[in-house]
Amino acid sequence: MKQNQLSEFRETLKAWIDELGNLLIEMFHYLALFVIGASVVWSAISSFVGMVSIGHATISDILLLFIYLELGAMVGIYFQTNAMPVRCLIFIAITALSRLLIADVQAHHQAGLDVLLVSAAILVLALSTRLLRKPLPDDND
Repeated sequence: MKQNQLSEFRETLKAWIDELGNLLIEMFHYLALFVIGASVVWSAISSFVGMVSIGHATISDILLLFIYLELGAMVGIYFQTNAMPVRCLIFIAITALSRLLIADVQAHHQAGLDVLLVSAAILVLALSTRLLRKPLPDDND
């Protein structure tokens, strides 16, 4: 009888500790999301204030704001679903590569191999978003 009570106590204690661990992980998860979201907002505001102080925004600055927008959307989606939105990451990568492409062309004023490679990378990323949107065939077919 005593062995049975000890076993029940261990199971109860383990269940309580598991619940506490899950609660702590969830609290850290929400704290980290709020910190990341606040960092994105802070960076976007800082960039925008810099653009206003200069008096104009370049296409690269505008694309940077789009990157912040996508990062914010990704945090929001992750907050709601607890799933990493891979397509958002791909959109961010496409926008970052577009900024790089524009900066390269503006700096060198000519098309080189770098332009071709960055353009190919953008094409591959764009095709990957198409593949992610396409539903997978059923295994029953």
